[in-house]
Parts: sequence; C-alpha cells; structure tokens
Amino acid sequence: MSKKIKLVQRLETIKALCKGKKVLHLGCTNYPYTQDAIDNDMLLHFDLEKVANSIYGFDFDQPGIDILESHGSKNLFQADLEHLENVELNETFDVIIAGEMIEHLNNQGLFLNGIKRFMGPETQLVMTTINAYCGMRFFVYGLRGRGGIAEPVHPDHVAYYSYSTLSLLLKRHGFSVDEFMFYDIGSEHRPHNRGLYNLINDVCVRVAPQWADGIIAVCRLTPVT
Repeated sequence: MSKKIKLVQRLETIKALCKGKKVLHLGCTNYPYTQDAIDNDMLLHFDLEKVANSIYGFDFDQPGIDILESHGSKNLFQADLEHLENVELNETFDVIIAGEMIEHLNNQGLFLNGIKRFMGPETQLVMTTINAYCGMRFFVYGLRGRGGIAEPVHPDHVAYYSYSTLSLLLKRHGFSVDEFMFYDIGSEHRPHNRGLYNLINDVCVRVAPQWADGIIAVCRLTPVT
C-alpha cells in the first residue's frame, strides 16, 4: 500500500479505475434517492455506464432497479449484499465498486465474505465510505447542539470508518489494501451544500487531508500461501 495518502475527487477516481473494465457496481440505485440523483445528473451508475466496457449492478431496492431499467440500464440484479450467495449470477469482474454502502450494512463480514465469489486474483474491490474524522461534519455537529442528538448523518447509516478501522476490517476478511485515499467534497455536491460548509471543508483539507469528506480503499484478495 502506498505510504503517502492522496486527496482525490471520488467520482473521477472511480471512473478512472473503471475505464474499459468489466465492472460490478454494488448499491447501484443510490436508494432512497434514485430519482433525485437522476434529476440532478448525479447517479454514479449512469456515469460508470459511459466508461466501463461492461457493467452489472446489484441493489436490494427493486423500485430503484425498475427506474434504472426504464432508462435503459441492463444486467441489474436485486441482491441482499449480506447474502450474495443467493444471487443467480456466475461472473467475475475486473473491478467491483462498493461505493458508500458498507456503512449501511448490519453485518459487514457477511458482505466481504460473499463478494469473493465474484472476484479473481486480480480483481480490484474499490470501497468508498464517509470519513469518521471529517472535519466539516465535526464542525456542523458542534453547531447543532440539541444535546448531541442532531447528527449530520444519513438516516440509513449504522457505522463510520477511518483509515485504521476500514483497513483492519478488510485484513480480517482476507483482503490486502493496494492503495488508500481520502476524497474531497465532489464538484457535483458543492452546488447543493451551504456555502459555509464548503468553506469549512476547504479550510480543513488544506490543514489536514485526513479531515476530508470520505475515504477510498482499493484492495484485492490476499493470496493464500
């Protein structure tokens, strides 16, 4: 794994990793914001369709899958990411994108063990998630008060991850991290944020990249010796 951790743009990094590759996109519908993401031209799956050689998508959200299919998306499967043994698909992929989904899962170990059936020795599993030490969120949380119950958190999140905790989770389940990165607030999100929040973020990442919005781990299966 690279010693120097970079600050990158999440969307551009994912697109570069998927360019010309056979891709599996997990959580492809962006539940429960599928239509909003499409309306604002922010649905990652549509971006990946433009750059991947071929792409498949898994999501538990059938209404969201129906929306994507109505826009022409193919190879979509309803899938419980904690029970991937039930998916009727026998394929391996060059790249598997697990974007902003591990923080939604009740049992991350079941997911990591289950995804291995879709991986070969050179498959890259790309995991992105919110940074537990995001400086901007600390600032917003401090301002909100209300006894600490008004967190700036997605209503479906059950966990936060950091460089150390995500790296250890992956290691325990048989993955080696090739590269770890921090990602900044994307240009696609900035217009929808309060200007003050963008400013706070920019000050934070200038002082310390580890206060960035999120983290990316690019990993592979650890070879069996």
